[in-house]
Amino acid sequence: MSPITESAYVTSKGQVVVPARLRRKFGIKPGTRLNFTEEKGRIVVQPFTKEFIDSFCGIFKLKPGEKSAVQELLEDRDRERAREDRELAEDKRK
Repeated sequence: MSPITESAYVTSKGQVVVPARLRRKFGIKPGTRLNFTEEKGRIVVQPFTKEFIDSFCGIFKLKPGEKSAVQELLEDRDRERAREDRELAEDKRK
């Protein structure tokens, strides 16, 4: 399926009217926030809607046996603290 191209003009204030077909298709209503991303020389416009937010549900779910980033940081800090304690103990013996 080839992409459908729609055009709009930018006003002197930098405003753009999103074509009606796209507003209906993506649920863009007055007050809907739009995110603009520069990607490979293009501007990607993403409506920030409830459906968009819901699409992220579960993407950060841990796989069995996988540790969370917080757990990894805590374990790393515990190792670092143990190393520091050993170094302090060695310095006190000197």
